[in-house]
Parts: sequence; C-alpha cells; structure tokens
Amino acid sequence: MATGTLRKPPQAPPLFTTEPLCILDDAKRLLDQSRKIQTSVIESVDPSTATFANTLLLLAHDENIRQKEAHVLEFYQHVSPDEELRAASRQVEGLVKDFSIETAMREDIFKLVEAVSAKNEDLDPQSRHILEKEKSSYVRNGLGLPAEKKERFKEIKKRLGQITIEFRKNLTDEKGGIWFSQEQLEGVPKDDILGFELGEDENSGQLRVTFKFPDVTTVLRHAANGDTRRQILIANANKVKQNVPLLKEALVLRDEAARLLGYSNHAAFRLEEKMIKSPETVNTFLSDLRSKLRAKGLQEVEKLKELKKIEMESRGESFDGHYYMWDDKFYQRLMLLKEFSLDAQEISEYFPLNVTIQLMLEMFEKLFGMEFVKIEGKARDELAGTGNGNDIVWHPDVQVFSAWNAGSNDEFLGFLYLDLHPRQGKFGHAANFNLRPGFVDADGQRSYPATALVCNFSKPTATKPSLLKHDEVVVLFHELGHGIHDLVGKTKYARYHGTMCVQDFCEAPSQLLENWCWSPGPLKLLSQHYSTLSPEYFQVWKDGQGEKNSRTSKLPQQITDDMIQNLIRTKNVNSAIFCLTTLHVAIFDMTVHQPDSFEAAADLNPSKIWNTLRSDIMPTEGPDSQGDGDEWGHHEVTFGQLVGDYDAGIYGYLCSQVYSLDIFDTFFKSNPMDATEGRRYRHMVLENGGSRDEMKMLEDYLGRKPNSGAFYRELGCSETPS
Repeated sequence: MATGTLRKPPQAPPLFTTEPLCILDDAKRLLDQSRKIQTSVIESVDPSTATFANTLLLLAHDENIRQKEAHVLEFYQHVSPDEELRAASRQVEGLVKDFSIETAMREDIFKLVEAVSAKNEDLDPQSRHILEKEKSSYVRNGLGLPAEKKERFKEIKKRLGQITIEFRKNLTDEKGGIWFSQEQLEGVPKDDILGFELGEDENSGQLRVTFKFPDVTTVLRHAANGDTRRQILIANANKVKQNVPLLKEALVLRDEAARLLGYSNHAAFRLEEKMIKSPETVNTFLSDLRSKLRAKGLQEVEKLKELKKIEMESRGESFDGHYYMWDDKFYQRLMLLKEFSLDAQEISEYFPLNVTIQLMLEMFEKLFGMEFVKIEGKARDELAGTGNGNDIVWHPDVQVFSAWNAGSNDEFLGFLYLDLHPRQGKFGHAANFNLRPGFVDADGQRSYPATALVCNFSKPTATKPSLLKHDEVVVLFHELGHGIHDLVGKTKYARYHGTMCVQDFCEAPSQLLENWCWSPGPLKLLSQHYSTLSPEYFQVWKDGQGEKNSRTSKLPQQITDDMIQNLIRTKNVNSAIFCLTTLHVAIFDMTVHQPDSFEAAADLNPSKIWNTLRSDIMPTEGPDSQGDGDEWGHHEVTFGQLVGDYDAGIYGYLCSQVYSLDIFDTFFKSNPMDATEGRRYRHMVLENGGSRDEMKMLEDYLGRKPNSGAFYRELGCSETPS
C-alpha cells in the first residue's frame, strides 16, 4: 500500500542542497569528464578497430552518468524558490545544450560510429537500437554538410537552445495579474476567493487574480460578469509578449536548418523519426478530424447559446446572439449543472487532494504490481544521510515516495516526488519531470530512476483541504501516468528510459490512464468526502449546508452511484469543442512549420496565423469578431511546448489518443482493474521506454495494427473519412 512497510532503498535519492555557483561547477565538471572520455575513445580507436564495446558502449555509459546528474541540475529552473538558483539552472541547460550540439557534430566520432555500424556486430536489441539511432542523429545534425553550411547549422542549433531557455524563463518568471472588485468576481466560490491576494492602498478592497492556471480557470468558470471573463482571458493571452519575437525567430531558424539538410521544411525533418513519418499523413489526419468536428462543434455552441440567453435574461440582461471564447467554460459548467445536475464544486468535495493521491497510488499498486511507501519524518532524515530530511526535496511542500515491485522480492523501482501547489517562480502548469533516468551501469548494476510530478492545484485553506475538481483528478492521473512510465522502465541506456520515446506515442500511456477517471469502479475507489476526515472538517461542511438546500445532515463517505453516473454521462458533452481546441494548436503547429519557402518562413506572422486559425476552426467567437483585429492576443507564446520538444509534434496528443483509446477499449474497458492485463501492459509496453520501435512494440502488444475506431466512436463520429 501507499503506506506500506518502510525499508531502505538500495540507492540514495538526489540531494537538493546546492548553491548557484556549485551547480555551474558541477555542470562544467560533468561536461569536462565527458570530453575526456570522448578524447580517450578517439585516441585509442580508429575505424578499423572500432567496435560497439570500445566505442559506443563507452560513450553510452558516460551519457548515462551525465544524464543522472544533469537532469537534477536543469530541474531547479522549474521549481526552486531561489531566483538565483533558477537562473543558474538555466545556464546549466545552456551549457548542456551547447555540449550536445558540439558532440553531435564531431566528425571524428561520427566516422567511428559509421565504422561500427558497417561491421554489423551481433548485438542485443537495445544496443542495436542505440547504434542505429546514433548513426542517424549525426546525419540529422549536419555531418554530411560542407564546412560553411555545417558551421551555420551549428550556429542555428546553439541559438535555438538559447531561445528555448529564454522563452521558458519568461513563462516561469511571469508575475502578472489583474485587480478585480468583489462585485466583478460575483459567482466565484468563496474558497477560491480566499486564495486571492487582498489589495491595499489604491487597490484596497480589490482582489488580485494572477495568471496562474488555477486562478484563470476558476474565474473563467465561475465569474458571472462576462466582461470580467473577457478581461482575464485577453490579459492571460498577452502575459508574455516578450516571447513573440522569440517564437518568430525560432520558426525562421528551424526552417533554415531543415533546408540546409535538404528537407522541404522543419515538419518534414521532425516527422522523419516519428511513428507517423510524413507531414502529409499528419495533415490528412488533422484535416479529416477538423471536417468531422467543425459542424458538431457549431451544434454544441447553439445549445450553449440557448443557455446563455436564458441565464442572461434571468439577470435582466439582453442576449446579443453571440457566444464568445470567454463564455465557454462558464456556460459549459452551467450546462453540466442544469442538464446533468452535476455541480463541480460538490463533486470536488469527494476528492481531497492528499486522500485522492493515496487512493490513486493504491489503485496503481493493484493494477501494475507495485508498492509505494511514503518517506516522511525520521525515515526522511535517515534517507537524506545529512540528518535533515528537507535536503532530499527542493521545497518543504514536496512529498517523496519510494516505489517497489509488489511481492516478496523487495525489488526497488525508484523515487516518486509530488510538488502539487502553485508558488512564485514555479512551473505554471502540470508536468512530469525525470530527475534521474534508469539504466545499467558499466559494472552491470541497475541505477534507479527518480521522477517528479509538478502541478498547480489549489492550496488548502484554514477550514478545508485542497479539493480537486474532476478535471484536476484527470490531470493528476495523466501526469502520474508519466511517472509510472518512468518508474517501471527497464532500459539499459538512459536516453531511452521511461517516457523518452517518440512524441507521437509518449502521451499514450498517460492518456490511457485518464480513462480510469471515467469508470464507475475506479471513481468509487478514489473518493472520500472531506467531511469524514476529521470532526473539524465535518463541522465546516455542516455549517455550509445552508448554501445548498439539497444537502442533508448525513452523506455517504464515497461518491454516490447517481453522482458517478451523472459524471460519466458528461464525458463527451461538448467533446467536439474540447477536441477542436487541441486541433487548433496542432494545425497551427503544422502550419508554421511547413512554409512553402524560406522567404515565406521569414514573412510568417505567428500571432495572426494563430488567431485566424482559431476563428476558422473554433465555433466560439473571439475578440476579432468585436473589431479587435487578428492580433488581439498572443496566446501561442504561452505554450512552452512550441519551443521545447513538441515543435511539429503537437499532433502527437491526438495520435496518442488514438492509441490509448484502442488499448483501453480492447483490454481494459470491461474491467479497468484487471491486474493480469495491467502487468502484461507494464511488461510489454511501459518497461521498454523508447528502446524499441514504438509501432512494432504497440503491434506486438495489441496483436494487430492499431486502429482509430475507438477514438472516433468516443467523439461520436464515423471512422470513415468525410
């Protein structure tokens, strides 16, 4: 269980006690060591004597050690409360990126890799995989270019690395917000209001809504004042304008680099190594999905318009016939409440954060044959080795678990960290970060992974624990899915550990687990009403009964079957609008990465393209329909993925959904808690990470080629192209 038997892991967790100057020194030491090993290989081996063992294996072992340390050093920028440490961590990322570019363009190493490949040694599958990928990566990094073009390619790669770091820094360090009066925030729940900063002096009596995800979302969902919702949406879309020129520069440089290598555009370059190999296939998939969903989305909006008209007239306001993007979360919530008796706030009372995590981990223990043990108190002090348990976390709020194989063998799997609440300087959305990859070291011993869930759920108040909306439960499942993928990985090489697989598959394991949040049995198992946690919480709940006439003095400890059924009935309500939102980002991503020429790339106006596509794809109206023009906002530069590893890859969220729904529909739909199937899936898919061809791995697991039937059925569409 998640409170299982405490035992000492065979490997200590990382310590988070460093200083800004120290992590720079550590990074330089790591990279100098790697350069020495590269030099040693070059001096001791030539193409005639090069083998996998004396060349690639030595370099791979060095990469394993480097990633084991560097991942932690680069992680500080996303979570550290210390601004100097975050800045130093970004410098480390820059050093590591520059080193990677330097290594990827070493002609002397490339010649050895080519020689090893030509010898066609009898290698184990993972070693064969790394050899093939390594040879390909050198070619894709400009080794076949003439000297002048090669130098330009190197300059481009370095500048792109700098852009990525600066772009993400702007997002992480963003401190904006808007002051609203109590009246402007009418409808926002009291618990959320308590979390807003109360103004002083010129802002006396006002409340500050930040651009952090929980704040923006709660205002868009609950504020009855349409102008309030409009203000927060537009301001949030303009919160990091300094990223606008950075994205434009990145798009131009990517296009230039792709053309230097002989590709028609950046998308063609990026997709060559994905599961879907060509932009044409992706474009067809996205276009077909768009044609299926557009009409359905318009129908969904017509129903929401009817609700908006009724709601506005009930408040004595006239309805002008428009349905704006800032209306959507508000009226979708009202629809669920009025048509399905689904109150998101009431549902959240059954999902107190810490209890939900405990029950979620227990669920994964049963499904995947794992055991989680929370490390706290004296056990944390002892594990730290310093006597201070806070040394193994980067912030006091962070929880730590050790993960083990279930059974009597006491096989250690790794460490799981949970950093769940927002704070200044912290990564602003939800993500999983690998802190240490798993691998087999030069002595044949296993080095175990450490993985962190970084989320931004509301903090507990003085009277209530942190309560998760159902969609936040889904987010938690999704990110923990990445964490499980990380923990159970059993690859030889760090670069293929866990989630380090191709982008158009790596989301599938996490999206698969989202389905458990829509299944009656798991939902029941996950729930416990917060009022049952303590007499104090019960009194708070009881005192609040007057807010809802339907409440009684007694309630079940777990969520009721009626509430579960109502919740499940809403799963695909307005699903076209939801899917079109992702589709919009994916089509934008493919559009800006497929210009007809380099000149066309230089002429791109990403914000205009983003807003124009939004108007064409989404059934909701935007500020442009009110005469604000097609550059009213720059929401595209709030997506870190577009400059990170998801360039020309956002479509992967949709493709992964195809794979995940196919798996769930085939193996888990009838019994989500089938432990036999859970273990088979763990061993055949999750443990492999990126060490196998992902499509072949998926076909072996399914026993056939994947198909999109379940995906289109979920959306209420026919599978055949329109």
